[in-house]
Amino acid sequence: MKTILAILFFSCSTSFGQEMKEIVKSIYFGGGRYHIDQNQAQQLADLVKSIKNLEYYEINIMSHTDPIGGREFNEYLSRMRSQSAIELLKTLDIPQEKIRFKDFAFDAPAYDNNTWEGRARNRRVDIQFKPIVF
Repeated sequence: MKTILAILFFSCSTSFGQEMKEIVKSIYFGGGRYHIDQNQAQQLADLVKSIKNLEYYEINIMSHTDPIGGREFNEYLSRMRSQSAIELLKTLDIPQEKIRFKDFAFDAPAYDNNTWEGRARNRRVDIQFKPIVF
């Protein structure tokens, strides 16, 4: 499967006048899969290393699936995708208590599930690094 890299940046300012940016990194999966491939793991590691003052960010994981396989399977798959992302972040020295997650399964598609490309883009975990504003 072709790797799709999506990193979005949104900026905000802290009360100290220091500008910090919200960053969203998407990790994509093959159908029915929840293991993060080495290439995407390295991209996430590089991104985490590049974030200055990481301790001033909250980390949110939002897991998604396509609708193939039924509700029970997709809820399981969504949870396993979140867990894979959490485990990877822990190997990057991010404490688990700093990480929040929400498993959407197929309930919040961002793309059209009636197309192959849309389903492929919905099989993802979005990892949001959101600045904590004091």
